[in-house]
Amino acid sequence: MKTNILSFNDFVGKEVEAIGWISRYRKHSKVGFIDLYDKTSRIQVVLTGNLLDISCGLEDLVSIKGIIKKRSTQTINTEQELGKIELLASDIEIISKCTDLPFSINESTSLVDESLRLKYRYLDLRTERMRKNIISRAKMIKAFRNFFDENGFLEIETPALTKGTPEGAREYLVPSRLYPGEGYVLPQSPQQFKQLLMVAGIERYYQLARCFRDEDSRKDRQPEFTQFDIETSFFSQDEVMNLAESAVTSMIRDVFPFLKLPDGKFPIYTYDYVIKKYNSDKPDLRKNPKDPSELAFCWVVDFPMFEIDPTENKISAVHHPFTRPNVKNVGDLDKPEKDLLKIKASAYDLVLNGYEIAGGSLRISDIALQHKVFEILGLKEKEVKTRFGHMLEAFKFSPPPHGGIAFGFDRLVAVLCGESSIREVIAFPKTGEALDLLMGAPSEMANKALKVLHLKKIK
Repeated sequence: MKTNILSFNDFVGKEVEAIGWISRYRKHSKVGFIDLYDKTSRIQVVLTGNLLDISCGLEDLVSIKGIIKKRSTQTINTEQELGKIELLASDIEIISKCTDLPFSINESTSLVDESLRLKYRYLDLRTERMRKNIISRAKMIKAFRNFFDENGFLEIETPALTKGTPEGAREYLVPSRLYPGEGYVLPQSPQQFKQLLMVAGIERYYQLARCFRDEDSRKDRQPEFTQFDIETSFFSQDEVMNLAESAVTSMIRDVFPFLKLPDGKFPIYTYDYVIKKYNSDKPDLRKNPKDPSELAFCWVVDFPMFEIDPTENKISAVHHPFTRPNVKNVGDLDKPEKDLLKIKASAYDLVLNGYEIAGGSLRISDIALQHKVFEILGLKEKEVKTRFGHMLEAFKFSPPPHGGIAFGFDRLVAVLCGESSIREVIAFPKTGEALDLLMGAPSEMANKALKVLHLKKIK
């Protein structure tokens, strides 16, 4: 088993075997130096004698045996984690050689052409910045899971093959081989399943959920993305918001202790207020936006329940059709369309440094109220039964009041890691045009595969 380089501080005066990649190699007449790294850290290796004759190159994977020594006072490197020690090599074995690199990975690749980086993503991930981003992402997941586990939540997986949903974005279709002409979709969110879990009496659910949206090209969107999804029963809106606030502050203290959390509770503003004052429902409230360690959170509440869809020129749901209207607005659902646009939803967004990082709502659990919302949205009874009959059927069996929230996990990681694009915190992202430059996807489908799925190409 390999010993992590970071642990070598505990091995001063002892013989170790260091396995890692060469990031720098400097050779002089009587001494040479290698900077060796693995996923945990990097260490300076000192070469003397016959070891200077070994032909090593940048990014070669090597095994180096030797003694861990303290550096002299003059040679201590205060900028490195292991800057007070070095490895005096006694033997080197080249495990595998590296061919010419398409770009330098001994420094940040932020200025390297992104297409090249995505094509050779496995090399990009060797850089210190990208490795730290991926490690931070893993730590955030662990911190969130620990928080919700300790608060009585169950992590439950929901299906990746499901039925079409009403959330508005385009869906990825999966044709069925067994049922010609029929198929599944990949979920845009676990929305319906997590509500059904509340009907099942689960009460407290969470999931690191993979979601899929077949949207048009957008600069910083991904066709597949990750939500940290939460649903609760018997929680008020304030209690859901307090839960999410506690979860995110706990995670930041654990994973990013160097970032500046605000004192006290996050401020809460209405949608109308932030639109009027900041002309945005995602205001950046930092006092100094150039300070990379400053965090400014706020809640935005009382969103409109309905809006006019500009493409179809008809009324639509701002969030999704299962969002509950504010209690004081329930009686307004019978008013004319112009008055419906004034109805507020029991919906809430969490904003960080000008980005929406989480959004949620209380849900409708009353059949009559749900039918009314469907009616306002112009859904006919047959369409409602076809698309949502399973939900309405479930609501006949004493559903509890419920609500939840979902963190846009990729965006949250990006903001906390100081990255402007979510592609910088996803191991294998697609381009803004939904292309996978590493694997070469999407790719042409073979006629044989199409035939099995009862499909054919149309020229």
